[in-house]
Amino acid sequence: MTHGRDALQWTLLGERPEPAGFLKVGCRTYRYSDGREDQWDILHGPRTVAIVALTDDGQGVLVRQFRPGPGRVLAELPGGIVEPEEDVERAAARELLEETGYEAGSVEVVMQTYLASYATHVRHAVLARDCRRVAEPQPDPSEFVEPLVLPQSEYVAHILSGQLTDTDMGLAGLVAAGLLKPTV
Repeated sequence: MTHGRDALQWTLLGERPEPAGFLKVGCRTYRYSDGREDQWDILHGPRTVAIVALTDDGQGVLVRQFRPGPGRVLAELPGGIVEPEEDVERAAARELLEETGYEAGSVEVVMQTYLASYATHVRHAVLARDCRRVAEPQPDPSEFVEPLVLPQSEYVAHILSGQLTDTDMGLAGLVAAGLLKPTV
């Protein structure tokens, strides 16, 4: 468990154009219907889960953590990698418990999508209901996370603010939980 906000901040030491290994970058050559050819960078990565976690009294569970893309600490949905032979629901329950110390009464996959049009990385939005704190967080050694529980209205407002990296996963979870109604 980290202590204090400074413990979550990372210090940038350098930058290089090559990938570090979490996402593999490949290059595909395609022939268009008009006969021209072009090359496309493709991101290859593991399946992941992002969890909209609601406590039995309706609060929302997030984790504060540094995100290297934006370069700052964000309040994020708990989540992580689905192991190759692991069930998505099991991975979601495991990640929630590891990162927050919360156990879900139920988990349900509510959406699946690709990271982007140039990626093979599949992400899963999971709704976890009736979550309750049962342990201290046990994050992986490379994770520095701080659980954060917000009242439902603040939780929904945070996800709608877009100040997290899995806003689309959050929206899917909120709709599945009945906390957002489609307007169309």
